Amino acid sequence: MQFDPPLIPARLTRRYKRFLFDAVLEDSGEAITGSCPNTGSMLGLNTPGSRIWLSRNDDGKRKYPHRFELIEADGTVVGVNTGLPNRLAEEAIRAGMIADFADYPMIRREQKYGVQSRVDLLLSGADRPDLYVEVKNVHFTREHGLAEFPDTPTARGTRHLSELAQMVAEGKRAAMVYLIQRSDCDRFAIAAGLDPTYAQAFRAARRAGVEAYAIKCDVSRDSITPDATVSVEEM
Repeated sequence: MQFDPPLIPARLTRRYKRFLFDAVLEDSGEAITGSCPNTGSMLGLNTPGSRIWLSRNDDGKRKYPHRFELIEADGTVVGVNTGLPNRLAEEAIRAGMIADFADYPMIRREQKYGVQSRVDLLLSGADRPDLYVEVKNVHFTREHGLAEFPDTPTARGTRHLSELAQMVAEGKRAAMVYLIQRSDCDRFAIAAGLDPTYAQAFRAARRAGVEAYAIKCDVSRDSITPDATVSVEEM
């Protein structure tokens, strides 16, 4: 996925109220407020003074034209936009990175399933069970080379695991895809200490037959590209 037009460099002043950030544009020195497309804690990705990159939309439909896309942290560039992982996961599937997912001829987004939920991707084809795929954005790390999810308790994520397990019980396939928006990690694990309930649900889902995969991305100021599968550490 290429950023077009190119992103705008800035320095982060603060991120607050979940949806907002303040920054100073590098080229002009202008102080701006923009939207943050990430409602999570962004643990480790909030340091004031960090170099960040922004997209801009001038169609007049947004209250804040600037949107937070990337941040420099831990010596690498990290993607923070949680609206991108579904698109990136689909790119990885079509490129044949995830098991036999590319053998499914049809991919649909945001299909209803479970209890008032919409699955991120639904893969289907003749003579094979439908495959329900939930995609989670990952950008948290505490240990060199290890990406972790979640970075804060997630009741919604826990519900998704239970709903995927139910799909398997009904004869379907189901999978979690953890999309890592950073290129400095070659392993993935569940952050059980930060959300024990999610970790318990993950273990139960795996026992029920839910598959789990992790994809790391090559992230630069110009693009984010699915790069390779990485190992998922079992609990």
